[in-house]
Amino acid sequence: MTADDLHTVSAGGFSATADAFARDPDSGGLWVLSMVGSQTALKAIWGSLLKQPPDPAHLIRGVDGMALSGGYERCHVPRETVGTWTTKIARLPVSGGYHALVYTRLAEYAFERDGFLLLAKTEDEAPALHHRFLDRRSPLPLHRSWADWLWQRALAREEAVPLQAAGVIAYRCDPDAEALRDDLSVAVASGLLTLTPEDASTPTTQQQGENR
Repeated sequence: MTADDLHTVSAGGFSATADAFARDPDSGGLWVLSMVGSQTALKAIWGSLLKQPPDPAHLIRGVDGMALSGGYERCHVPRETVGTWTTKIARLPVSGGYHALVYTRLAEYAFERDGFLLLAKTEDEAPALHHRFLDRRSPLPLHRSWADWLWQRALAREEAVPLQAAGVIAYRCDPDAEALRDDLSVAVASGLLTLTPEDASTPTTQQQGENR
């Protein structure tokens, strides 16, 4: 990652360098944030974002202290994520600064919500990761060989929506269980999705978890 890929996050009179984030470009909702700076600044910025109502906060292209003028983008914690956030702060041994990773638990595989935040290193990882999360939350058996079809369907139906992101690939996913059931029925009936006898005897990720 180069300096051009970094941003500055500013809130409550403090600023820090953001090396990764995911933001809804339409609403400004912030879904994950990784930032580096002094411990005081990191805690103050996150405290400002969690306030109700939150303090004004912005993401600016460029590292803290050398942020480029213009390109200010507002950000805030989405109301539906309040109470779901996890904060991890660690001291950086070389620089003496601190790193903070703050994210909604909607990004956790085991979090009990139908909707989820999909975070991947590359776009190629997204279909399999989406299948894993969806399989846990769906009452329907979803075989792993259907992962690409399920992913393309979610994108087409906007049940998986890309977020503005840096340092990570991010999608906000809101599955529609009834629509998924209907689409699966059509796909299986038409032969678009099939199972071999060996596939049918192989438990899905969800079934494996239930058997443990």
